[in-house]
Amino acid sequence: MYQAHFGLREAPFGLTPDTSFFFNGPQSQKALNTLLVAARNGEGFIKITGEVGTGKTFLCRKFMQSLGPGFVTAYIPNPNLPPHALILALADELAVLLPKEADQHQLLKSINLRLLNLAAQGKQVLLCLDEAQAIPVDSLEALRLLTNLETEKRKLLQIVLFGQPELDDKLARPEIRQLAQRITFHYHLGPLSRDDVEFYVAHRLRVAGFDGARLFSRGAVARLYGASGGIPRLVNIMAHKSLMVAYGEGRQQVSRGHVTLAASDTVASRTPWRARWPWLAGAGVLAAACTLSWTLLNR
Repeated sequence: MYQAHFGLREAPFGLTPDTSFFFNGPQSQKALNTLLVAARNGEGFIKITGEVGTGKTFLCRKFMQSLGPGFVTAYIPNPNLPPHALILALADELAVLLPKEADQHQLLKSINLRLLNLAAQGKQVLLCLDEAQAIPVDSLEALRLLTNLETEKRKLLQIVLFGQPELDDKLARPEIRQLAQRITFHYHLGPLSRDDVEFYVAHRLRVAGFDGARLFSRGAVARLYGASGGIPRLVNIMAHKSLMVAYGEGRQQVSRGHVTLAASDTVASRTPWRARWPWLAGAGVLAAACTLSWTLLNR
């Protein structure tokens, strides 16, 4: 769309968790280090929490990519499943061969055998559960029982929970206190600081191929931080829209005004409604930029 205009190889602010864009700022790097140290320690549960849009799924993908050949990972993106279905999903991820119509005993026995075979090959197995706040309480208890599978030396399965802060509320319930006690490492992923947003935007632009001095003005970055609250997903959405507006106007730099227009068109923006009224034309400007982009692409 606007890549050629700004000298970019690809769109810099996509929402797909492409690990080539991973930003090793202070928080994300600490979270990744926590995960890697915990994985190599090989004990208990690991918990990563963060508000919506702070990059938990992105971190999960980067973590699994960084583990190396000594690990086997299973990934379940939507664990809102009853216990039996959740364990079946784990079996599927681990390529466990199951007899037809396997009951719970046969299922657990087959998983245990698979884990023992992997341990004999020197492999550590990690189960990563995204959106873990959605896991039913009885399924959390089933996961705890799975971590009882062990050899004399170490656990056969380690579990990593990635979830919104509501996960902490669920883990505080008395009936699953045994699981909470097994969380040996945890980290809370917060929003980016004002300086982090500056570096984050520059990093993604650089990965996307930009080699100029400054594509987003200082005022644009300040406005981007204020409107997004430092939430990376919102930064991406508004930065992308800002580039569209600047492109639609034929500008080579994104200004504070371009970001304000983008924020006025973003439902989750932190811009107060009273500040939006002067910019109600923003949605029209953004629509015009989209129309221009479509026209140019289809010439």
